[in-house]
Amino acid sequence: MRAVALSILGHRPEADDALQEAALTAVRRIGDVRDATAAGPWLRMVVRNVCRTQLRGRTELPADQIELRARPALGADPAELLDQHAARDWVWRALEELSPNLRLVMMLRYFTEVTAYDQIAALCGVPVGTVRSRLSQARTKLADALLATADAVHGDAAAVTGTRRAEAEEMLRAAERGSYAEVLAATWSPEVETTWPRGDRTRGQDHLVRTMYGDVADGVRYRLTNVVASSAVTILETDLVNPPGDPFHCPPNAVWVEFLEEGRVRHLRVFHPAR
Repeated sequence: MRAVALSILGHRPEADDALQEAALTAVRRIGDVRDATAAGPWLRMVVRNVCRTQLRGRTELPADQIELRARPALGADPAELLDQHAARDWVWRALEELSPNLRLVMMLRYFTEVTAYDQIAALCGVPVGTVRSRLSQARTKLADALLATADAVHGDAAAVTGTRRAEAEEMLRAAERGSYAEVLAATWSPEVETTWPRGDRTRGQDHLVRTMYGDVADGVRYRLTNVVASSAVTILETDLVNPPGDPFHCPPNAVWVEFLEEGRVRHLRVFHPAR
């Protein structure tokens, strides 16, 4: 634990202060550790979070400078990977503290290819000014949420994303083998409300099923490129591979924003980013 503090704060009195605070936090929260083999990484995470809180107190690092999508390099040290995973889970725990509207614009802006304000506005169905306002509020509230959750035990964000990715891949495979309707019936609300790219809306699964089967019959294939997931929202980014004889049958890509209630998709927004 002291080595972690020194690596972040250097040989300064603050390192000893951080170690002491982390030790007190660990004593208070040790009951949160269910697996004894996870105690070491958990203790190092507590120290790391305390040290980062001290650094933010020095520099007031803007929330939009936090690296949310850092990916480990090949051959990275296992300890570094644990650090990155802990930071990722911490950020996602803080994001969950935001209101749904603020969380959605942050997820789109920092985790997907839909980063332009006008595209976020079009997907969310709000003016560009509202997007700017929500992002500003979200950054401020995210910084507060990071401080508030610094010593908390954070869930495994990768596990949530992995589950949602597996579900999305199964859904797209089901469309090609003709069982898409059955998958929707099992995992989506029968009253799902869908907002389509031009703003028209439908209720229920029938239109979704007809659209998907129609695309597949015309030779279009959906290729999943990215999945971003929080507890109640899943964002799927897909490439639409058109048949050679009809290269403009569909736009080249689509974004699906799924809003979940009680584990089922209750609302869906479909968006085609600019070509």
